[in-house]
Amino acid sequence: MPLHLVTVPCLADNYAFLVHDAASGRTALIDAPESGPVLAALDAHQWRLTDILITHHHSDHIDGVDTLRARTQARVWGAAADAHRLPRLDETLAEGSRFHIGATEVRVVEVPGHTIGHVAYLMPGHAFTADSLMSGGCGRLFEGTAAQMHASLQKLAALPPETLICSGHEYTASNLRFAQTLEPGNPHLISRIAEVAAKRAQGIATVPVPLRVELDTNPYLRAHLPALKTAVGLPDADAVTVFAEIRARKDRF
Repeated sequence: MPLHLVTVPCLADNYAFLVHDAASGRTALIDAPESGPVLAALDAHQWRLTDILITHHHSDHIDGVDTLRARTQARVWGAAADAHRLPRLDETLAEGSRFHIGATEVRVVEVPGHTIGHVAYLMPGHAFTADSLMSGGCGRLFEGTAAQMHASLQKLAALPPETLICSGHEYTASNLRFAQTLEPGNPHLISRIAEVAAKRAQGIATVPVPLRVELDTNPYLRAHLPALKTAVGLPDADAVTVFAEIRARKDRF
């Protein structure tokens, strides 16, 4: 059965995600920036939170965990490698770990770059990527290297193109403004910028987004293309070098 997915806006520009399995009654939360909006969404749907899945240790992804655990007795899942700086974990995970939320299989992929211990959660038709692959962009390299982040994004880029990328922030508009400095004539990018502007004018979230859209418009997934290499003045460089230059330019943007 298809996932019942709810996008929960939190803080100024974060997103959390609720995934509900109707047959079992289990409901998983991916990241917990704060507790209030999550509890409100659970109440609105009359769901009981059973599982909290953490992607990485940054406070704007975990600050609501302890309150939600106390209120719901949900089990908390996260990367074993980051257990020392996450809220107390009931279940530790690593690359290739698999478990179920009701009938829904969850697969864990390690995606270092933004942080060393960052993980993504793959469910049928969905990838919960937080601050690794983001809508129109990727997370800053606070702990990892360009090579690590590029490898992480390549794992995600290999998913089926209709996979919905559920990332952790409403950064799409600014990410696409930067992307347009590299590919001003990309028709997919021009169209996407207009669609995003219309959504934001109505207060509509721009995530999730199909991976195929990211492949057409996200410069970090396009660093191997001759047009992007030329755009950053590195026509003969490898994709990791081009990726690093794109990320450095975005940091200064």
